[in-house]
Amino acid sequence: PRNRGYGGNQKTCYTEALKLGADVVVMLHPDYQYDPKRMAALVQPILDGRADLVLGSRLLEGRRAALGGGMPLYKYWSNRFLTAMENLVLGQRLSEMHTGYRAYTRRLLTTIPFMRNSEGFVFDTEVIVQTVAFGFQIAEISVPSKYADDSSCISFKNSAIYGFRTLVTLLKFAAFKAGMSHALFKRARAARQ
Repeated sequence: PRNRGYGGNQKTCYTEALKLGADVVVMLHPDYQYDPKRMAALVQPILDGRADLVLGSRLLEGRRAALGGGMPLYKYWSNRFLTAMENLVLGQRLSEMHTGYRAYTRRLLTTIPFMRNSEGFVFDTEVIVQTVAFGFQIAEISVPSKYADDSSCISFKNSAIYGFRTLVTLLKFAAFKAGMSHALFKRARAARQ
């Protein structure tokens, strides 16, 4: 076996979850930054029929809560900047789009072509952009920010590359909205259903 990367891992896990018949799939980063006890609250908007994608936001409660939980200042501001750009381009009003705590409906995962997405960190951004492009609803709940010495953290260099790729993904979405075709926005094959 080979390491397929962050996005590749999610492709494998989502495909297997769908094969097993999951109606809701939760993605939780395994680095203790997110409290698994919030999972019931995370899936509730899906169970209520209000969303197909729910994001666990560390920024919904504001700057003080995020930084008080140990989020590095550069991560806070880069997260806010990228989320503001995404909100502008995607027409959303979310507090954070760069979270490792998410819940998806089966309907969303069998519609969007996530297998065409990046094998890297920008996979998550591509999923959000696809969610909007296909007309699905996004909700968010508050989750505490929890950084510790053993929390994983990508380097500043890799963070900058991720930020650049996020902006490129937004350009792809803008081109799609202007009528240009792109593989990220072609409906998924029904075979995963």
